Amino acid sequence: MLDFDLASLYQVETRTLNQAVKRNIERFPDDFMFRLNSEEWNNMSSQIVMTSSSKRPKNAIPYAFTEHGVVMLASVLRSDIAIQTSVSITRAFVAIRKALQNTNNVNLKIENLSLRIDKLNDYIENVLQTQNDINDDTAAQLELINQTLAELQAENAMKKQFEERKPVGFRIEK
Repeated sequence: MLDFDLASLYQVETRTLNQAVKRNIERFPDDFMFRLNSEEWNNMSSQIVMTSSSKRPKNAIPYAFTEHGVVMLASVLRSDIAIQTSVSITRAFVAIRKALQNTNNVNLKIENLSLRIDKLNDYIENVLQTQNDINDDTAAQLELINQTLAELQAENAMKKQFEERKPVGFRIEK
């Protein structure tokens, strides 16, 4: 965000905001704040249709603040809005930390459940493999039983055929 937009947001003058930054420049490293170059500012100012940028002199190139710079800015400004924002940001960080702790607990529970599911899957695969082995053994035994029954049926059919035929030859009567 640009310095004049933040000044409007924090309800201070842009020069007050920039003075606070200059007094606390060690709190604003390059990844928190930087100054636009004239080409960037010219390109931006030609596209911005805002009253705050039109009040700014063309040669006064603004500072741009990253999200970290905006947070730091809230802590160095003395306006009521900046103080409230700084307090809100601190509360937000505490809430985020609590949410992350809850997320970590949930992640641990998910990991434990995942391990239990993996063990259960291994057990089920083991049971199914054993069942398949038993089924293979059972199938072989059933095949032997069927073969034996077929042989017995064939033998019984031959005996029955032998008994049902008419005897040939002499009869001996008793």
